[in-house]
Amino acid sequence: MTPNFNNSLVSESPGREIIKSYVSDLTSSPGVYRMLDSDGQVLYVGKAKNLKNRVSNYSRPSGHSARIIRMINSTRSMMFLTTDTEIEALLLEQNLIKQLKPKFNVLLRDDKSFPDILISKSHRFPQVVKSRGRRLPDNTYFGPFASARAVNQTLNYLQKVFQLRNCSDSIFDSRTRPCLQYQIKRCSGPCVGKISDEDYEKSIADAEKFLAGKTSQIKKGLAIEMMQASSDLNFEKAATLRDRIQSLTHIQGAQGINPKIVTDADLVALAVEGNQACIQIFFFRSNQNWGNKAFFPQTGAGAEVGEILQAFIMQFYRNRLPPSTILVSHQMENCSLVSAALEEKYGKLVKIETPSKGEKIKLLYSAMRNASEELARKISSFENHSKLLTSLTEKFKLSKIPERIEVYDNSHLQGSHAVGAMIVAGSEGFIRSQYRKFNIKDPNISPGDDGHMMHHVLTRRFARLTKNNDINFSSNYPDLILVDGGSTQVKSAANVLSTMNIKNVFIIGVAKGVDRNAGKEELYFIDQPSMVLKHNDPILFFIQRLRDEAHRYVIGAHRKKRTAAIQTNKLDDIQGIGSKRKRSLLAHFGSAKGVSSAALEDLKKVEGVSNAIAEVIYNHFNDFDR
Repeated sequence: MTPNFNNSLVSESPGREIIKSYVSDLTSSPGVYRMLDSDGQVLYVGKAKNLKNRVSNYSRPSGHSARIIRMINSTRSMMFLTTDTEIEALLLEQNLIKQLKPKFNVLLRDDKSFPDILISKSHRFPQVVKSRGRRLPDNTYFGPFASARAVNQTLNYLQKVFQLRNCSDSIFDSRTRPCLQYQIKRCSGPCVGKISDEDYEKSIADAEKFLAGKTSQIKKGLAIEMMQASSDLNFEKAATLRDRIQSLTHIQGAQGINPKIVTDADLVALAVEGNQACIQIFFFRSNQNWGNKAFFPQTGAGAEVGEILQAFIMQFYRNRLPPSTILVSHQMENCSLVSAALEEKYGKLVKIETPSKGEKIKLLYSAMRNASEELARKISSFENHSKLLTSLTEKFKLSKIPERIEVYDNSHLQGSHAVGAMIVAGSEGFIRSQYRKFNIKDPNISPGDDGHMMHHVLTRRFARLTKNNDINFSSNYPDLILVDGGSTQVKSAANVLSTMNIKNVFIIGVAKGVDRNAGKEELYFIDQPSMVLKHNDPILFFIQRLRDEAHRYVIGAHRKKRTAAIQTNKLDDIQGIGSKRKRSLLAHFGSAKGVSSAALEDLKKVEGVSNAIAEVIYNHFNDFDR
């Protein structure tokens, strides 16, 4: 990327003079600086080894890229924080970027955690499951994997070959006979004594070797055991071991090409096209490729490749344990500083290098090719999205191309567990970080009254926006609102906006036709007659996609709420009622409702329930002694 040295823009800018006014009072200490616009919004957060020298560079009239010129021109004030070391400044810079999301910084927009495989060591028979989030010191973790699918596939291998349990400790402790997993040879049945402690411990050790890439060692050990079992005429055990060896051979072939030299490393490959960037990160652990993930960071309107990579690494590993080696596709100026910052944060040596030959460069070339292809697909999708927004604007005669579209939908089951949801789409597609759900608990809303539910959701959304200006709830007003429904929902939305004096927001209701078939949607407006678009109209497909995304999100929220309600048991609130007594009560009365309406004498007849416990249960449901 070539800097734009348009010096006249800086020399005439009041921003340069404002920045210059700070220089004389600054120290030469390391620290972090913030540039703010006329509204007090943070434009940029930067770190400096020497604050005085770094800020004085911005006051120069020449030598700046077009991006930096725009930033200087917009600056109206600055803030400073000094630190003891440059490493502290770098770590503080990333914390502030994460919190403030400045316009001109490189921002990592997708910051979800990656799944691991967890082997829990707190139980006599360790459990092997998928895990996300913080790693606890008493357990063993293998990861990160690029996706839940990659973890599930690996767990499937572990169950087939090593027959390890994946049930929770509470289910394990309550088993009296083998479950289906044992019947289909996916678990060795430790819950009912079908395998000894020693044999299960060996299976765990072999599973750890498998996850560490030592499959050949496992196969040799299993082959020796199989021969010994055959010599002892224990043909059933020999057949089991033979099946394990065959499964491991199949898995080795299915895993594809794995590196020989790269043992524990992340590959970070960057592709840039204009102001768009894609970073592909590949995870290699124990000489195995555990998948890859594409990221599309916001580049601050044209940052250099070194700055993009540095910002990505510092933000990506902000709450993730880095591997011993990070391979990057382009040179970074502050490579040693970033490495030192990661070492200080995590207490381990992290080497960052740009390879030039051998297996490592071949892997990086492959990652860079993937990044370029993914970026091309993203740009193509973005261009199509832009065309659809333009067509939608023309079709409905909007005053401008919508920069923010909010889509609302409700979900309930005959009025119960009602949930409302808002999804957001912008100029580049869906903005998932700004999706919101609303639990609808208003007793004045009749069950199934979709119009009042929509009114309730929109009132809460805009009341919070106008009164609190909550930045986490999004401080932006929409240009276009889509509601799932017909004229009733559109009137509800219009009434909310009118009451709150919110103007210049176009509202469209999307309702399925009389036969409820997709493709025959009818569109409703505030002061225009309804209309039906042609079944092959791209604008119809676009509106359907927005509506379906809102529907998907709200259905998911509704199911979670319904599942949580189903799993909540009235007996859980009674002190002294454990899992064994709860099973006895439910088996005797059939349901928690049956227990709640039972007479005291009937409660005393339940196996394992003493007279004292029976009185506690009876009093709990009959408002005595509470």
